[in-house]
Amino acid sequence: MKRLRQLIPRSLIGRMLTVMVLGVLLAQVVSYTVWVQQIDTDKEQVAERMAQELAQSVASTVTFFKALPSDYRHIVLSQLRNMGGTRFFVSLNKELIQVEDIEASELKTIVLNTFERGLRKRLGNEVDIRLSFSHPDTLRVYNNQTRLLDLPPRWSQQSLIYDLQSPPILVAQIDMGEGEWFYLAALLPKPDLLLKTEYLPTERLLFLSFLLVILLIIGAIIVRWLTRPLAQLATAAERLGKEIDSQPLTEQGPLEVQASARAFNRMQQRIQRFIEDRERLFSAISHDLKTPITRLRLRAEMLNKEHNRDKFRQDLEELERMVAGALECARGTDLHEKVQAIDIMALLESLQDDATVLGHSVAIKGTANSTFPGRPMALKRCLSNLLDNALFYGREAEIEVNDSAEQLQIAVRDRGPGIPDASINKVFDPYFRLETSRSRNTGGTGLGLGIARNIAHGHGGELELKNRVSGGLEVLLSLPRN
Repeated sequence: MKRLRQLIPRSLIGRMLTVMVLGVLLAQVVSYTVWVQQIDTDKEQVAERMAQELAQSVASTVTFFKALPSDYRHIVLSQLRNMGGTRFFVSLNKELIQVEDIEASELKTIVLNTFERGLRKRLGNEVDIRLSFSHPDTLRVYNNQTRLLDLPPRWSQQSLIYDLQSPPILVAQIDMGEGEWFYLAALLPKPDLLLKTEYLPTERLLFLSFLLVILLIIGAIIVRWLTRPLAQLATAAERLGKEIDSQPLTEQGPLEVQASARAFNRMQQRIQRFIEDRERLFSAISHDLKTPITRLRLRAEMLNKEHNRDKFRQDLEELERMVAGALECARGTDLHEKVQAIDIMALLESLQDDATVLGHSVAIKGTANSTFPGRPMALKRCLSNLLDNALFYGREAEIEVNDSAEQLQIAVRDRGPGIPDASINKVFDPYFRLETSRSRNTGGTGLGLGIARNIAHGHGGELELKNRVSGGLEVLLSLPRN
C-alpha cells in the first residue's frame, strides 16, 4: 500500500491527468470487453446457422446418393464437383480417410455438434458419421495417401479451395454401406469464421496511444488553466507570511476559486487592521506610561529616606525597561519593512565585529550560497538577540551557517549552563527569565528570544532550542529558501 501511494502524483495537475488517463483506459477496456463478447456471440449464432444449412444440404445429397444405382453415382459426383468449384469437394471412397484435425475451439465444437445433429435428424442415429476440420495443406482425398493439393489442376480444379488465409475445411465422412464412404470437404459459407481473430490489432493500439497523447496534451492545458488560480493563491499565501502589505489577490477563475481568493483578501485585510491596531495600542501605551513614570521618578527624588528612594528608583527603572522592551517587541516584528536581498555573511560579520569590540569571541563557520530575501532590520535584530544571549551566558559563541536549495540554517552555540528541559518552551514567553541565571539587576527583560522567534515566523521560518551534549545551548534558526 505504501509503494502504491508513492506512485500517486503529488501535484494536482498530475493527479487530474492520471484520473483522466485511467478513465479513458477503463472506458476502452469496458467497451473492448463488450465488443469482444458481442463478436463472439455473433460468431456463435452465425456458426450454428451455417452448420444447420450445410447439414440439410449434405443430408439431402446423401439421401439422393443412396437412392441412385451404383453405376450412376460417378456421373452425379462429376456434376457435383463442377457445381462445387472452389467451395467443396465430394467423392465416394473405399476407405475411411484419416484427418489431421485442427486445434479445439468453442466455435469448432458448435459447428460440429450442430452439423451432426442436423445430419442425424435426416439420416438417423444408426448411420456412422465422422466429422472434423482439416488444414487445407494436409487435406487428403480418395485415400490416405493423396492430398488435394497434389492433384493436377486438369484433374481437379477444386485445389483452388486453398487460399492465402488458409481457412479450415470441414470434412464429413458418412458410411454409405457396402464398404463405401461418402466424402465431403467443404469451406464454410463464411471461410474466416474459425480463423483466430485479432481482437487488438496494431492499428487499434496505435490509435489508442495517439488518443492518449492527444488527451494528455489537451488535458494538461485545461488542467493548468483551471489550477493556475490555485497556484496563485498558494503563492499569495506564502507571500503574505513574509510581506503583509502585498498586493491583494486577483479574484478570477471558477466560482469556487473566486470565493477562495475573496476570502483570502478579506483575511489579509483583517490581519492588516489587527497589526495597525496593535501598533496604535503600543504607541498609546508608551505615550501614556512615560508621563506617570516621569512623575513617579520626580517624586522618588523627594523621598527623605535614601533606602526607600533607591528601591523606588529601581522599581521605576525596571518598569521603564519593560515598557521599552514591549515597544522593542512591537518594532521587532514590524511587518511593514520592505523585503530586500540580504547578504547573510556580511550581516554575521558585522555582528562579529561588534562583539569583538566589546571583548567577546565569536567564530563563524560555513557560508551562505546566495543572498536571502528578508527584512534587513528585523533579521539583524533576531540574530543580534540570539548572539547577545549566547555571549551573556557563555562569554563566547560559535555561529555555523548551512545553506541549501530548500532552506538556510544558522546555528548559534554557546558554552553556558544551558536551559532546564522543563523551561525550553517557556523561555519564549514574554518577560520569562530563568531566576538561577538572571536577577532583576542584570538588565534583561525576558523578551529577546520571543522577539527572535516572532521574526523567524515572520520570515516563514522556525527557531528551535536544544541543550548541547558537551554543555551549553544551541539555537537553530531555519529560514525557507522558497
